[in-house]
Amino acid sequence: MISIENLRVEFSAKPLFAGVSYVINARDRIALVGKNGAGKSTMLKIIAGLQQPTGGTVAVPRETTIGYLPQVMKLTDQRTVREETELAFAHIHDIQSELDHLNRQLAERTDYESEEYMALVEQFSHLDERFHLMGGMNYQAELERTLTGLGFRQEDFERPTSEFSGGWRMRIELAKILLQHPNVLLLDEPTNHLDIESIQWLEQFLQNHQGSVVMVSHDRAFINNVTNRTIEISCGQIYDYKVKYNEYVTLRAERREQQLRAYENQQKEIADIRAFIERFRYQATKANQVQSRIKQLEKIVPIEIDEVDNSRLHLHFTCSQRSGDFPIICEEVGKTYYSREWREERGERNELANEGTNVSSSHFSLLTSHPQEHVVFSHVNLQIRRGEKVAFVGRNGEGKTTLVKCIMGQIPFDGNLKIGHNVEIGYFAQNQAQLLDGELTVFDTIDRVARGDIRTKIRDILGAFMFGGEESEKKVKVLSGGERTRLAMIRLLLEPVNLLILDEPTNHLDMRSKDVLKEAIRQFDGTVILVSHDRDFLDGLVSRVYEFANGQVREHIGGIYEYISEKREVRSEKRDEFGKSQEKNVSSSHFSPLTSHPEKEGRMAFEAQKAQARQRKKLEKAVSEAEQAVSELEQAIAILETKMATPEGGSDMSLYEKHGRLKQQLSKAEDEWAEAMEALEKAEGNS
Repeated sequence: MISIENLRVEFSAKPLFAGVSYVINARDRIALVGKNGAGKSTMLKIIAGLQQPTGGTVAVPRETTIGYLPQVMKLTDQRTVREETELAFAHIHDIQSELDHLNRQLAERTDYESEEYMALVEQFSHLDERFHLMGGMNYQAELERTLTGLGFRQEDFERPTSEFSGGWRMRIELAKILLQHPNVLLLDEPTNHLDIESIQWLEQFLQNHQGSVVMVSHDRAFINNVTNRTIEISCGQIYDYKVKYNEYVTLRAERREQQLRAYENQQKEIADIRAFIERFRYQATKANQVQSRIKQLEKIVPIEIDEVDNSRLHLHFTCSQRSGDFPIICEEVGKTYYSREWREERGERNELANEGTNVSSSHFSLLTSHPQEHVVFSHVNLQIRRGEKVAFVGRNGEGKTTLVKCIMGQIPFDGNLKIGHNVEIGYFAQNQAQLLDGELTVFDTIDRVARGDIRTKIRDILGAFMFGGEESEKKVKVLSGGERTRLAMIRLLLEPVNLLILDEPTNHLDMRSKDVLKEAIRQFDGTVILVSHDRDFLDGLVSRVYEFANGQVREHIGGIYEYISEKREVRSEKRDEFGKSQEKNVSSSHFSPLTSHPEKEGRMAFEAQKAQARQRKKLEKAVSEAEQAVSELEQAIAILETKMATPEGGSDMSLYEKHGRLKQQLSKAEDEWAEAMEALEKAEGNS
């Protein structure tokens, strides 16, 4: 589908990579991996056509469409969420405007037999058919499904984008790209601001996407669930593995061992040649042989070894004094935002933005006239034991960061929250990087908090977190946001504390740095509270999960995957219980006791119940048939789209016409299903 040939990129005469060639095929799911600075994001920009390479070509077929999600985006603040997302359907709106224009012309003209009029009719028919093929009649439903899948609520659709934090605005941009259904999706860290449920939704979407996907991500679980091919950028070259990330790690280790052996053999050969030259350099009888060895030495191409795998570095952080048995105890803790709080503590507006619960200026003015506006959570009861490592999870905006700020004493709350005896807290907030001294160097920032033997390993630690070599001498003020975040994390882990509270600590760390951090937390003797959506990072690290949802906090014993499995089982049980309750309702309507009524009234009641049962059975059958029709049409569309993704199918216009007809039928079938469900629910409500 896309061919990259002999690609070369240079910055300041130093090649980032050179001689890179590979092909992105239809249905490829590619993970671009490599250390920070290897050129992963640059590669995506070049494929997207946003950056020109120094040399080489990127051949993109004319009919191929590309969707690109960068790490940093610029969104306007002039639209609502729905209006901003609808930009994905700009082509449909253009066609709709043209159709309206043609329709007005046809209505105004009276020369029905003229060639011009017939040409207009033909143009209108052709454009109308194209409009339906593109899903012009049902794009709003698809838009709402996508926004809902990414975590937005129905009431969010009409809110201005200016009310949303950066993470939520990134979701809007992601929704726009997904709704365009491009042939090739280029995603640069798409999970950074998503919660677990949204990540799982995105995984399923990408698995079912008919085109190709090329992504850069540090979420190991995400890329393992989505990708089937791994391309590593290392030492200016690429290594293409037709396997998932976990299998690539094994193969990469084997390749590095081969590189080391070849490197050692080459170094021995070079040393032998140089020793021969030095030994016989001034002997006339060996002059020819010496010159031959010199030429041989010049022809040797040095073998490069992949960067050192710092993920094997083990860090041991000393816990401070022993805390009480229960560092954190919450008894009936709740948080409600009141108008006075909003007037006196304007900073909480930013805190809400971090949680994803954004409040507009108009909403803010409403708060001053309502004594109680928003309950974040209530009746929270939990006890965290000394040495435990627990996770706070849930959708953005459910109160995870809010409870952390209650623990830190940064905001008022209801109920009783006790901090245990001798508890010393180390807190990593999402804005922690802003608190660093910009005039210090990276090395000095860490050197000032390091104690004991750890000071001898400062450069190793900095290297593990991508601050090796000259990077350690940079001043903090010139670092990027991600670099500051990593530095703040290192600084925190070296401070003597016995309770660590980390709010999204992995957002700017690559996989090897996350492994270093994970192992450090695992070895930490104190207590840890982790607010994170990274399943792989939490796996094997936490023994208890606290779920924030619908204003409540629920405790789940076990690890993160036990929690996810439990959630799936609960959803499945609810579906089963709903089905049984429907059967029970129908059954009870057939066998309602009548003995307490007189005979005539009993017969009338029985006949009425029979009529209700017949009607309900008829409606249930209509719902079932509609569901079956929707399912069959969805399967047919999926099969057709698979054919359309092939080179032969891509040029077969009859497939596109059939696809358009099926989409229209599906839209109609979904409407019929909705009407049948509404009628059934109404009948059940009246029974």
